[in-house]
Amino acid sequence: MKKILLIAATAFAAVTAFAQPKFAHVNSTELVQLCPEMDKARETMTAASNEAQETFNDMQTEFNTKYQAYQSKGSTWTQAIRESKEKELTEIQQRLQEFSQTVQMELQQQQEQLMQPIYQKVNETVQDLAKKGGYIYVFDVQSLVYFDASQSFDLTPEARKALNIPADRTLESLAAELQAQQQAAAAPQQ
Repeated sequence: MKKILLIAATAFAAVTAFAQPKFAHVNSTELVQLCPEMDKARETMTAASNEAQETFNDMQTEFNTKYQAYQSKGSTWTQAIRESKEKELTEIQQRLQEFSQTVQMELQQQQEQLMQPIYQKVNETVQDLAKKGGYIYVFDVQSLVYFDASQSFDLTPEARKALNIPADRTLESLAAELQAQQQAAAAPQQ
């Protein structure tokens, strides 16, 4: 009986020693950028950014109009009116700077709030696929200096399916979509 246990233990140790750990890799940038939820986040961010830019432009127009009036009529105004207009122009400039700084921070916070659930969903999907596949490590190709793709399984296609990313959608097609949207948005302004 002891011999059988010893042989079984030795066989188990030999099998374990020769068992190759399973490694996988994934392109999380691709998954995040192509995730359907990312399209909605991009739309929300574009709308918020456009609204902020429109408000800033209105404030800038107000400043420019008042500055032009100051330049053209300033020599005819009394000292009190000129000082009042200078103070008003200074206040508008300060509001412009404050608005610009505040809106940049708010847009960044909004982007982080929109992106966090997407990152979480991608991460959870990859972890779930890794557990189901029995992988002990999953590396992100974006942060690796080198990896041998022949010895690592690419989880990206499975994750794309799990995240409902169409097979024909690529980072290149996304870049083309975004460029077309930017051109369409810029066309009415020209």
